[in-house]
This record gives sequence, C-alpha cells and structure tokens, in this order.
Amino acid sequence: MSMDRADIAFAVNGAAVSVNVPPLRRLSSVLRDELRLTGTKVGCDAGDCGACTVLVDGDPVCACLMPAASAAGTAVTTVEGLANGRLSVLQASFLAHGAAQCGVCTPALLVAATALLDTKSRPTETEVQDALGGILCRCTGYRKIIAAVMEASLQAASLDFRLPLSGHAIGASPVRLDGVPKVTGAEKFGGDSFPADALAVLVIRSPHYHAGFAFGDIDGWASRHPGIAGVFTAADIPGKNCFGVIGPFADQPALAEGVARLRGEAVALVAGEREAMLDLDLSDFPVRWTELPHVLQPCDAQAAGAALIHESRPANLLTKGFVERGDPESALASAAFTASGTIDTSYVEHAYIEPEAGYAYLDGDTLVVVACTQAPYMDRDETAKVLGLAVDKVRIVPTATGGGFGSKLDVSLQPLIGLVALKTGRAAALAYTRNESMMSTTKRHPARIKATIGADADGYVTGMVFEGDFNTGAYASWGPTVANRVPVHASGPYATPNYRAEGRAIHTHGPIAGAFRGFGVPQATIMQETLYDELAGKLGMDRLDFRLKNCLQNGSETVTGQLLESGVGIAECLQALRPHWARTTADADAFNGASIDRKRGVGIASCWYGCGNTSLPNPSTIRVGIAADGAVILHQGAVDIGQGSNTVITQICADALGLPLEKFQLKSADTAISPDAGKTSASRQTFVTGKAAEKAGRALRETILRFANVSDKASLQLDGPAIVIREGEATRRIDLASLEMDADGFVFRAEETYDPPTLPLDAKGQGKPYAVYGYGSQIAELEVDLKLGTVRLIRIIAAHDVGKAINPLLVEGQIEGGIAQGIGMALMEEYIPGRTENLHDYLIPTIGDVPPIESILIEVPDPEGPFGAKGLGEHVLIPTAPAILNAIRHATGVLVTKVPATPSRILAAIREKGARA
Repeated sequence: MSMDRADIAFAVNGAAVSVNVPPLRRLSSVLRDELRLTGTKVGCDAGDCGACTVLVDGDPVCACLMPAASAAGTAVTTVEGLANGRLSVLQASFLAHGAAQCGVCTPALLVAATALLDTKSRPTETEVQDALGGILCRCTGYRKIIAAVMEASLQAASLDFRLPLSGHAIGASPVRLDGVPKVTGAEKFGGDSFPADALAVLVIRSPHYHAGFAFGDIDGWASRHPGIAGVFTAADIPGKNCFGVIGPFADQPALAEGVARLRGEAVALVAGEREAMLDLDLSDFPVRWTELPHVLQPCDAQAAGAALIHESRPANLLTKGFVERGDPESALASAAFTASGTIDTSYVEHAYIEPEAGYAYLDGDTLVVVACTQAPYMDRDETAKVLGLAVDKVRIVPTATGGGFGSKLDVSLQPLIGLVALKTGRAAALAYTRNESMMSTTKRHPARIKATIGADADGYVTGMVFEGDFNTGAYASWGPTVANRVPVHASGPYATPNYRAEGRAIHTHGPIAGAFRGFGVPQATIMQETLYDELAGKLGMDRLDFRLKNCLQNGSETVTGQLLESGVGIAECLQALRPHWARTTADADAFNGASIDRKRGVGIASCWYGCGNTSLPNPSTIRVGIAADGAVILHQGAVDIGQGSNTVITQICADALGLPLEKFQLKSADTAISPDAGKTSASRQTFVTGKAAEKAGRALRETILRFANVSDKASLQLDGPAIVIREGEATRRIDLASLEMDADGFVFRAEETYDPPTLPLDAKGQGKPYAVYGYGSQIAELEVDLKLGTVRLIRIIAAHDVGKAINPLLVEGQIEGGIAQGIGMALMEEYIPGRTENLHDYLIPTIGDVPPIESILIEVPDPEGPFGAKGLGEHVLIPTAPAILNAIRHATGVLVTKVPATPSRILAAIREKGARA
C-alpha cells in the first residue's frame, strides 16, 4: 500500500476536522486512531459484523469498508455525537430495556437505529430488523434491542433511572451500574486505549495443522524493513514456555518451538512503529515450513499406530471423567423399553464481537498488561510464569470485555505483548484480526456421543449408559473440565438409579477446544433429551409428563450420590410450561392437519447445571469499606463480560449492608488493588462472588453496629460524611472524618471470602461436586419446510429456576442471549478449520433469526446461595438445541443426528426416512 498521504477534510459530530492520512486508510481507523473516537468498534474489518457502523450524511455505513478519501466533504456521525452532554432518548431506552450487555456492538446499533428513527418515529418490528440486520450481537439475543428501539419514542417521558432505596435492591432492576458508558461510546475495550507511541505487534502463525519449522536470517529481514523494533521467537522467552488453565495439564507454548501442532499457532512476533506495521508485508518472513502428517478426528487420533501429539499422553488421550452408580447393564436388560442413539456435534466458535486486544508496558519493574479477559488473576500467574517474573511484578488491568463466553479465560496475547514490552522497554499493543482470533483461539468441543436409556412399564427411568468422545484439539485448555463435568450432568435433571457415564478428551491437530458456555453439557444434553422424547413415545406418554415423572425433587440423590436436600426447582419449571405445552401442541396439530408442505413442531428439553468448579476449591473474595467522605467503596474483582456481575454483586452487597445502591462506588477487577474474585466462568459469579459480597456486606454492617453499640435491628443511613444510626427512638450520628483511615482510605472495612462446600469424587465419581445447581426447561415452537428443509422458529418459552432473581431484567437478558447461542448451535453454527475463519462464512444468529422469547422466572431458593440465588448464565443455553431438535422431529418424524441441523441435513434425514418406508 502506498505510504503517500493527503489532507482529507470532513465533519465529525458537527465539528470540522482535517486529517493527513493515506487516502485508502479505512475510515474506521481514522476515527479511532487519528481522532480517538473509539466508540466506533472494529470487529472484522470486512463489513461482516457491522460494529463499525457510523452515519455518513445520515446513512448507516460500515466505516471499515469506506476509504478515508470517500469521506471527504461528508458529515460523519459516531455514537459520541448522538447526544450533547445528556443521553438521547434512544440511549436511555437501551439502558431501561437492558439492551446493552457487553456493549461492544451497542454503539453501532444505536447509530443505525438513530437513522431509522429519524425517518420513522414508530417503526414496526420488521422495520427494526431490516434496519439493524447488518449488525451482529452475540450477547443479548436481540429481543431487548428490538423493544428498546420500538419503544424509544413512546417511553421518552417515562424512563426512570432512580436507584432503589436501601433494603430493596434485591429483586429490583436498576439500570446497569456500568451502563451509561456502554451507550455513549465512552466504555474502553481492549483495543480502545493503546498509547500513541506503543509498538504495534504482529504474530507469525502456522499455516499448517502440523508442521516443523526453522527460521532463516531474521536480523537481515528486519533490517530491510524500516520501522521494525524487534523480532522475537521462543528463544527469547525468559521463563517457562508453557501455559494452561489447569496446572497439571499445562502444555501450550506461548511461541512454538520447532513444531507447530495446529493451524494458527504462534511461532514469532514482529514489533515495530505503528505506521510501518500497517504496511508491512509478512509474506517474505524468513520461516521454512515442513508439513507433517496430521489427524483431525478423535477416531483417527486413537487408531492403532497413530502418532502421538504429546509424547506423555498415550493414545492421544488427554484425560477422562467417569461416574457410575448401581448396575446399569442389569437395569437396561430388564427395562420394559429402551432408547439408544448417537449424536455428532461440531466445533462452535465463540464469535464475540471484540477480538482479543490489549497493550503492555513497564511501570518501574512491574509489567502491566491492559487487556480484555475473563480471568485476571489466572492471566497474571500464567504471564509471570512464561516471562520469568514474580507474580507481584505482573499486574493485569482488565478492560471492558466485548464478550467472552469461555474463550477469554485462556491467555492469548498477554504473554506476547508482555514479552515485547520486556525486551524493548516500550509499550506494546496487539489487536487480533478476526481471522487470527477465529483461527487461534478455543472452540466448543466437537463430540461423538452414544447413549442408551431404559424405563420400566410405569414410565420410570431405570438406567442409563453414556459415553462421549470430545475432540480437545492440540492442547489441553479446559478439556479436563469438560471430560469431568459431562459425566456428572449427562443424566439430565432426572432421577437415574443405575448409571454409568464416561467422557474422554482426545487430542487432535484441530483447533484447541476449551470452555464455551456449558463445558460440554450442551452436547451431552442433546443426546439425553432426544432419547427422552423417544422413550416417551415408546411408553405412549406425553413428553412433558414423562419428564415431570422422572425429574429430581428435594430429597433425591443424583448420579454422584449427592443428596439434594432443598432448592430443586426443575418440577416447578416443567409445571410452569404445562399450559404453554398444551396450547402449542394443539396449535401444531391444527396447523399440520391443514398443511402439506410445511409442518409445525413443538419440542421440550430441560437442564441442570452445577454452579462453579467441579469438586475443586472455588473461592471468591470481596472487600467493601466506607470512606471518610461517606462513599461506600466496593472492590469487586469479578470481571463483567456483559452478564451484569458489576450490578448484581453490588445489589447483593447493598442489601446485606443495609445502605442504598446509589451510595456505592465500584472498583472493578485489577490484580493490584482488588482481591481475587475468581474467574468469570461456570455460572459462578452471582452465586460464589455474590455470596462473598453478602458476607462482606453483613460483616461491614456488624462492624459499624458494634462500633455504635446497637443491636442488629438498627438501621443505617449515610448523610454526607456521616453515618446516622437509628434504633427505636434513639439516633446516633458518627462523623466519619473524625475517624482514623486505613491504608486504603477506609474508616470502616470488611473483607470476606466464600468457597462453596463440595467434596471430591471417588473412583466411581461418587461425591458432592457442586454446592448449588440451577434448573430450567424450554419449549421450542417452529415450522419446517419439507421441500427446502428450512426451519422457521416461531417462539421459545423458557422457564428457569434462578433461586432468587437479584435483577430480573438482567436475568431475562441472560436467558435471551443464551437461547440465541443455542439457536446457533442447533441450526447453523459449524466451525470448519481453514474454511470458516471469518464472520461471513461462519454464521451466527442475526436479529432476524431469534424469535419472540417468553421468559418465566422460577424462584426456588437455595439456602447456600446469596439471598437464595443460583447461577444462570450457562444453564440457559443448554436446553435450546435439544428442544429445537425435538421440535424438528415432532414436525417431520426424523431426528437429525449431526448438529447443526442444516437444511441439507434435515432434507437428507427426511429422504432417508422415505426410502425406509
């Protein structure tokens, strides 16, 4: 690309600007890098995600596709220009409806919706979908976005942002405490705060699934390219070149040494001045590849004579999980009815709209890494290990994270930018392209699952056997967690007295498979719930009644022998769906009686999910204090990736302390200042960190009451720099400024840790793996075109037991977002290495793919959870795909056994059924 520059003048947000840039520079880059208007996001640089949408002369445009020269003389509006010092009605409506979760796509949606509302003040749902159809959102499920746009003008006068008073935070739905920056564009994500003088970093990656490699004259190559500050390989890594999320299984090099085990593996770094790196051609980088044989399927990896991907793992088996109870073979042999099947699932890409991004710099002798992440303390420890630093010499400062869903639990660029910063002494910045993000980061495990379930003549399940092979790819990542979590959950939320399940994580040269919303349980549930439908049919029972007859109850024992004493809400979920089940199945029967080429189907599926780590320590620590000026400071280290933990955990602490939410100031995750609240995964933050926040709030309240020498019936009130304490007719006022402050500026403080009570699993998988489970059931209503094989979703109805809905609006948002991802898994998402490494060829649900969703919140409190609350984030995805597959079978009479159920697979199954008839 030519380095020639030109002066280009245009208006941005009503102000005249002139930039001197190459004419072909992307408008998105000019806005972000030259004008520092980082509200415009970059998710793909290909026009596929729409995150960079701005208005050009009033029309929505993908700024990543517009050359700067084309903007000359135009008027550009970005999200920062939608309001002057106050929120626009549309921005306020987004907040009121909970339409922003992680927030990375929110600016583009707001900009495009503003253009729509400028021409049509009261748009229909179809008009909203048409206007926003080019902008992808991975978090929300779109339904609240549609509502926010449609109701913006109607609610202009009634939007209410008052925070609830003391004692009423739990169960209320105040706007997100971090919501305003999300809708104004002020929120800073991983790529939004790069220092102007930071070195840009590029990564050299393997183009092969398996290859040896050797470097040529790197120094000579670098000398021929002005602006390069350094090239770094594994030989430059000062520490242990190995990382992994589970210590005993850690096996992944930050930079490969001589052999690359997967396509996209990093082998070298090139760092240089930003302008030089923008035009750098890496095609002549001096690396010689020797392609080696590779295996991509577990069956090939475990075939006799297959080469080992890691010498220490015979038969390419990473690990396996096992649960056995009773005598399943005898139970199946004596069962009145049995159902057996095999299901194959595919790689699923996380497809968060924000690719990995961050920068690193030296603060004295401390390495500071500022990046998007789900696990700052894990990042700190792994980065320190790779770079040979003491952990207290590495500081992780999480930015806002534009979606994660599990993949941002693993370190990615943190040790890479850290290495460059250490070696050069300069700040180093890196933002993955969409292609390298999709090529190199973790996926949902593909699985081949086989199972048999038996029932007696009365319809009670008597036994089940299950086995699943999970393709864990080239490195371990979260493969051990998947292998161990699946056997615990594969029975579903049903009493299964005789049971055996085994999950195996098997290495291949495919993409690394790691954590993705459910840790393998969504794949296992497809198998179990489709077999439940088949068994119900053989028994002649209604499908919902069959599930209700067998579901776990208070007093039940799980397949691991755990006694569930209380808090089991699956029956309540199923009962809540009963009237909807009757209506939708009757509607389907009536429709199908009058239709030939299209058939309607209704499916149901359930889930259960243990909150937190499986039989392992899982602590969270929360610190809260009151400053001399009367501010309540909450150190809340649980990274909010859109699910709302910043708000929910503060609500819990507020009610436990007995002070209003509006008095709280949040100090978010930062390994230098906030205690470790654990990783954001396994639906643990509301339960585990929430419990720590409840304990800390109660402890701080107790400290204040003891200081005032009053009983626990007293009430607290903040009045400027004073606490007013009332008990009966007595009132006491404590002047906070007169009290001694500690090193953190607190005059009163508390710090509490909570670790769920679990027990290890024995050799047969018996024990107490989780302290709290969440439960749910969903109905999918759809139509199938028998000639085309296409599916039109009509409605999803979801009943989920959350124990206590701390923030009902955020709960609904999690349900809708999880269902959208479940729809993708069921119908369209199939990551194929080398073929679908962009958001054009890899399909995720758009705003037109998610039907109306009815959420039914069930509250069966668990005494272990904070105020009775249970986790939710992962549960909500689990039943969606099996409910859809069961609905397709109800409509067509065929079960698609390779997921996703694409039109071609549905048609093939219909034709195969016809051929057998």
